[in-house]
Amino acid sequence: MQPWVSFLLTARQRRETVIVVTVASTKGSAPRETGTKMIVALNDVHGSIGGGHLEFNAIDIAKGMIVADGPRALHRFALGATLGQCCGGVVNLLFEPVPSDAEWVDALAAQIASGGACVVVTPVSGDARTGKLILGANDCAVSFGTLGASALDADARATAQKLVRELQSSNLQSIPVDTAGATTRYFFDVLHAPDFHIVLFGAGHVGRALVRVMSELDCTIHWVDSRDDQFLSDIPKNVNVVVTDSPETEITTARPGSYFLVMTHSHALDQTLCERILKRNDFAYFGLIGSISKRQQFERRLLDRGISAAQLHSMNCPIGLADIAGKAPATIAISVAAEILQRRSECMRRAESAKPATSAMTQVSA
Repeated sequence: MQPWVSFLLTARQRRETVIVVTVASTKGSAPRETGTKMIVALNDVHGSIGGGHLEFNAIDIAKGMIVADGPRALHRFALGATLGQCCGGVVNLLFEPVPSDAEWVDALAAQIASGGACVVVTPVSGDARTGKLILGANDCAVSFGTLGASALDADARATAQKLVRELQSSNLQSIPVDTAGATTRYFFDVLHAPDFHIVLFGAGHVGRALVRVMSELDCTIHWVDSRDDQFLSDIPKNVNVVVTDSPETEITTARPGSYFLVMTHSHALDQTLCERILKRNDFAYFGLIGSISKRQQFERRLLDRGISAAQLHSMNCPIGLADIAGKAPATIAISVAAEILQRRSECMRRAESAKPATSAMTQVSA
């Protein structure tokens, strides 16, 4: 589940009103991409829309909205002209109050927990307690809510279908509404099912340091060890802890395209896990902690067990970026995280090159 949704659930449990600040659209150079979110409470801020004066002003506006119980609003920021930021682009931010009784938060959390992608349709102005629509991304059927009229819901669904078909992530869309000639604008946010899955074997010093780093990203971490007293005391919301004496079974159930990391307290177990992972042949990344001599030993043993040289080539060992020196757990964790993100970027570029061309704006007549 996306961390910002978990934060909304926590705020709802506390009966606390918060403001969701979303990068609705950008032009030119901008610090964060469209769809990026920051949650602002009176005494807390979760996430970032890029820092600097833009974020400072956004937080100030959001807190003022909480105090005044203000409606949804779209604000335009010229980064260079008005905020003095070097980016120099233009950012439109959507400010959406989320009261503690907002039922759509539970509906969205349930949709995401079910493993399905969805499209969230939000007016860019007006009362925050009305006009919220959640559509299942597979068929764009209504999962929750309404925009206030069946015709508008139907047009929103058609727009959502186009967005999903063209694989756009999120864009600010304009829908003309036949209401005394007025035009209401809606933000369509396509929330894809998580596709960045990390399976980490080992809860030692480096494993704990790596979880601290990687849990800040939009990913899921399946953290496996037989020692239940080795895990962090405060488990991040996107981390699933598995205590088991048969960790190799977790390889069988891992999703295709997973990012595997092996760093247990046992070389014998490491070898067993390596063999199981290499036989899958469907992972995005596989890293084994250890030295060059450990890799050489494992290669000889795994070749004897039927693993091919081509399969062994896909094993990263030693792990981490070669240019980052140091053996401290935090240093190794940052180096490994950087290597994983490099591989992640390569996978995303390949997927992006396969997408059809898309347009940034869509007009839909109601």
